Amino acid sequence: MKKVTAGRDSLGEFAPKFAELNDDVLFGQVWAREKQLSLKQRSIITVVALISSGIFDSSLDFHIQNAKNNGITKQEMAEIITHIAFYVGWPKAWSAFNKAKEIYKD
Repeated sequence: MKKVTAGRDSLGEFAPKFAELNDDVLFGQVWAREKQLSLKQRSIITVVALISSGIFDSSLDFHIQNAKNNGITKQEMAEIITHIAFYVGWPKAWSAFNKAKEIYKD
């Protein structure tokens, strides 16, 4: 996974410690633990967590794109969202599908 600087880019001046934790700990250390969980598995977990929490902003866009980059196919993403629809709610699944369709449109 390439180095993430979103925290510093967005919040570096306003909340430098939060930006540091986001970029260096979450994306630097936690996502780097590939022996424990692969990037593909982490992507699935993260996308499901965001959708189930009702987070449909740019962070979901980022993580669906990241999932695609980490090898999750369009068919797998559709299956993931279909599966969780029954657990997290049908409207959340619809919203997630709209995001995923845009990211996987190629």
